[in-house]
Amino acid sequence: MDLFSVNMDDAELSALSNLGLAHVGDAVFELMCRTYLALGGRETNRSLHNATVAMVTAGAQASYAQRVLPELTEEEREVFRRGRNAKVHGVHHASSINDYHTATALETLFGYLYLKGRLERLNHLFAAMVNGDGA
Repeated sequence: MDLFSVNMDDAELSALSNLGLAHVGDAVFELMCRTYLALGGRETNRSLHNATVAMVTAGAQASYAQRVLPELTEEEREVFRRGRNAKVHGVHHASSINDYHTATALETLFGYLYLKGRLERLNHLFAAMVNGDGA
């Protein structure tokens, strides 16, 4: 099994919970942030770490989500909505409940797209989020 080239069909994806998708999406988003920052020329481990942490907070993810939300396809909006409505247990003290739910929705979408094998779409959305210019 090649876990870097996953291409699940709709039936396989529907068997996963929203929080399962968010769990995968959290890792995908963080890996994309780490790669983006490393390729951007950051030199120290501390600066890479601090910049990564700043990008993956619930507040930052909620802000990124707002940048691309109007550009999502109907299918992507449905996945996002499912993730936003997921029952999360516990919110980090530095996050608002709204930001936390929006961040979970974004992670759910990233997990879904990754497991669907839609890497080009993931890259497009990520670039639109960090560049702030919509998808």
